[in-house]
Amino acid sequence: QVQLVESGGGLVQAGGSLRLSCAASGRTFSNYAMAWFRQAPGKEREFVASISGSGVLRSYAETVKGRFTISRDNAKNTVYVQMNTLRPEDTAVYYCAATTQGYKAIASLYGYWGQGTQVTVSS
Repeated sequence: QVQLVESGGGLVQAGGSLRLSCAASGRTFSNYAMAWFRQAPGKEREFVASISGSGVLRSYAETVKGRFTISRDNAKNTVYVQMNTLRPEDTAVYYCAATTQGYKAIASLYGYWGQGTQVTVSS
């Protein structure tokens, strides 16, 4: 079992920045690829970014590429997403997720999820 706890959400003005953290406990953290997904009200959950267990390989949704950066610290069992130049359309609940099936963009491949953290971007 892997337990995931997100933090760092909040209210920010458009153009601002936030850094989300996801602390993991349980099994060997580096064995898991990690990802961030988000879900806005009335919309389906969508992929944001993912990172391989080693941290070498990363993938981003086109909507956040160049603005968001995913990273991880395996010594601290934590994955981060640095979000810059935030837009109102980035408003959503952000979830971190873990999988042993590679740093994919498909939510159904992730077996472990955090409870989510709200990010609200005002215009």
